[in-house]
Amino acid sequence: MTTKLLSEDQRDCLQEIANVAMGQSADRLARLLDVFVVLSIPTVGILTPSDIAMTLQSLQSDDDSTNSLTGVCQGFIGGGIAGEALLIFNGTNYQDLAELLRYQHNRDIQNELLMDTTNVLGGACLHSLARQLDTQFSLGPPTLLGGSSDPTSNLQKRKVRWSEALVIEINYSIEHHRVNCDLLLVISENCIDGLLEKLDYLLE
Repeated sequence: MTTKLLSEDQRDCLQEIANVAMGQSADRLARLLDVFVVLSIPTVGILTPSDIAMTLQSLQSDDDSTNSLTGVCQGFIGGGIAGEALLIFNGTNYQDLAELLRYQHNRDIQNELLMDTTNVLGGACLHSLARQLDTQFSLGPPTLLGGSSDPTSNLQKRKVRWSEALVIEINYSIEHHRVNCDLLLVISENCIDGLLEKLDYLLE
């Protein structure tokens, strides 16, 4: 990882914005499911596609081969900023998630569970991020990553048109339930300057 494009002030500002967005999205999920959501400190950095694939691989528990990574990708654009939100589920017990969402769990609704959680967490986080940056994001339709293969392989096979991206990583887990996911907000390099301009305006 390299952070050469980010000054210390810009990094701190973006991390604080991400922290607020994370808190608001977690609060929405907590109220919806009547649970306590455990949060981590958001991380901010510049990553290559290979770095992102390695990050996803690191999320897979070595001692839990029965729970592979699954994920949902959703594009966003607005105010000169465009990117993708990747919500990656790791070590999640979908029976737990189904009960929290008041679904009768079966294999056929797993994808629906992932989509619904993405709509709550990803949507709330992105809209909060946009408000703080004084802009609006249009969100694309969420699409499943993986299928017969895991998200890491899926991402490695995708044709990306950037060599590095600004990535904000946020972890969510639900207390007393085996539900854990990481939200990666990936902003491609041709949009980083636009984001930095907004951060500089906020810092003035």
